[in-house]
Amino acid sequence: MRNLDEHTITQAVLTRNANADDARLREIMTSLVQHLHAFARETKLTEPEWEKGIEFLTAVGQICSPTRQEFILLSDTLGLSTLVTAQNHKKPDGCTEATVFGPFHVQNAPQYDLGADISDGLPGVPWYVRGSIKDIDGNPVPHAVIEVWQADDAGFYDVQKPELGQETYQGRAVLQADSEGLYHFKTIVPECYPIPHDGPVGKMLQALDRHPWRPAHLHFMIISPNHERLVTHVFREHGEYLDSDAVFGVRSSLIADWVEHQPGVDPYGEKVDTPYFTLDFDFVLNPVTR
Repeated sequence: MRNLDEHTITQAVLTRNANADDARLREIMTSLVQHLHAFARETKLTEPEWEKGIEFLTAVGQICSPTRQEFILLSDTLGLSTLVTAQNHKKPDGCTEATVFGPFHVQNAPQYDLGADISDGLPGVPWYVRGSIKDIDGNPVPHAVIEVWQADDAGFYDVQKPELGQETYQGRAVLQADSEGLYHFKTIVPECYPIPHDGPVGKMLQALDRHPWRPAHLHFMIISPNHERLVTHVFREHGEYLDSDAVFGVRSSLIADWVEHQPGVDPYGEKVDTPYFTLDFDFVLNPVTR
């Protein structure tokens, strides 16, 4: 088609894409083109503004690396990650809610036995985490694989510390629940932290007068046969930023009391000379429908 204008360009693109063999790709691209063109029309987008938009997206891609995923940060801070998670993980009442995956998960995290100290030398206040994994009927889910990862007491993940090297991990582990679906491990209390904001996403937040902070939390990913994979966080009751999480990840059901204890005997029966914390949190998995 020749002599296209602002009134005919949308249909021309849709017609050009109509022969795609993949029906789902065709459906997604049709909607994407329609919404993008409607956005440009609604906002009366100017050429300089669109050039700025291209510069922004280019910068987002250029800053990505094996240890930094700026596009996930962009998706998170625009609420898109939470939207996609929510509409794809609708669960029966009683199941543990899912939330955003985040940009700091890594493949091939180290494996630990139950009860191990997964902090691997991180300084901080000792923290004993324990709980159970059950199904929606209250039955134990034995031997579920539990992956955990966290920030340190200064708000940094191990992958943000180039001095550690690519093969050194701290504050992350893969464990396996026991035959009764119980789990426990030791680590250190994580603190609130800002998402990386020295790049284009940070500049966007600043322009929107938004802060980059996340409330203190612990990441969990739990996998068991015949159950939906659960990706979630556990947040600290009364913590900062629960109502203004930069990535919209907080759910009321995922907020728990991180209980402080004075020096004495820890949950493992060992004497401790400093205060420590405990967290008890039970997970309920959603069965896979067949």
